Amino acid sequence: MRITSLLSNRDHRRVLDNIISLTGIQLVQYLLPLVTFPYLTRVLGPSNFGKVAFAVAFIAYFQLLTDYGFNFSATREISIHRDDPERVSRIYSSVMATKTLLLTVTFTAMLTLILLIDRFRSDYLLYIFTYGLVVGNLLFPAWFFQGVERMRYISILRIVSSLIYTALIFIIVRGPGDYLYVPLINSAGFIVVGLYSQRIVLREFGVNFMVPSLADIREQLLEGWHLFISTLAISLYTTSNRFILGLLVSSATLGYYAVAEDITRALQGLVSPISQAIYPYFSRIQRDDRERARYELRKMLVFMGALTFILSVALALLAPVIVGILAGPAYSESIPLLQVLVFIVFAVGVNNILGVQGLVSFGYKEKFTRIVIFVGVVHIGLLLGLVMLLGSMGAAVAVVTTEIIIGIIEYILLRRMGVL
Repeated sequence: MRITSLLSNRDHRRVLDNIISLTGIQLVQYLLPLVTFPYLTRVLGPSNFGKVAFAVAFIAYFQLLTDYGFNFSATREISIHRDDPERVSRIYSSVMATKTLLLTVTFTAMLTLILLIDRFRSDYLLYIFTYGLVVGNLLFPAWFFQGVERMRYISILRIVSSLIYTALIFIIVRGPGDYLYVPLINSAGFIVVGLYSQRIVLREFGVNFMVPSLADIREQLLEGWHLFISTLAISLYTTSNRFILGLLVSSATLGYYAVAEDITRALQGLVSPISQAIYPYFSRIQRDDRERARYELRKMLVFMGALTFILSVALALLAPVIVGILAGPAYSESIPLLQVLVFIVFAVGVNNILGVQGLVSFGYKEKFTRIVIFVGVVHIGLLLGLVMLLGSMGAAVAVVTTEIIIGIIEYILLRRMGVL
């Protein structure tokens, strides 16, 4: 009876549909790598696998700058105004124009760094090919599809991209010297799918591109500012781990860490669709019924906490088997790293409910931003110290510790403000 009651509610049905669609994406995106990941770790070897991982970590900064804070701010705006076609077109146009300007700035910055720094210049094609991910990400407006709560489009298009990537990896990448083809193939798939997604937005959703005014662009930058700063700070304890570690250790050592981190991200991705799907829902119900939003938040916190903790413990116990199957015997050094890193699944699952669905949805963006900035800066010091002391294991410990600190602070704040 309770399930029937839930499904009879239009909002609940749509959220469930979005969760299923996004889960489908994650299943395909992380099932296909179950085929390509073992192949690449074995064919490229720890050293070249580490090089590719370092390039992705480096380019991630430019993608972060191009994304700004639009994955949340633009999603929220589209969600709120989705019944106003003219307003939606205006939001879409101004966000795309702003992202294009940011892309121009970041590409120029990347080329400058490549020309000035020997380490980057010696493998410049690796970084240029990897930058294609930024272009593809700009072209693919996932924030729009999330805002209109039509995640099926994201699911279908990303599945197509993953299939293209998987097929070409096996056809083209044959030995360690083919490592440059990995980012090239990945970028090409993202760009092709991104271009097609633009066609869907303009034709099937009736969005009309308008040349935005400077005021519109400025409005988007201001709207996404706090989330951009918080995302930038978050990168200090996510992307920066691999990047900073890569500057201090050999490519092979980074390769071992990258394997453990990639497996963790894949596992984490299996629960992230829940958080992504409920964000637009929380934005709307918080605006219309604050008490209902508080009740839903508490339920989701208990559910996500229990689910991710059980999952993390199980994965830690299975780490030797997982690494053996996915990476092979050459990556035995990745096992203890994975046994620590899997607890990020628990910490991030809970933190997303507390931070994004809690603080941000309830209008406390500034507090959320201050938390992640403070903890992000603290993390860099913690990371450097532990890496110097423990090497790659220090990076793993630093990441998990930082996520736990964030969760504790967010929980205390939400309790004090009467949200929980």
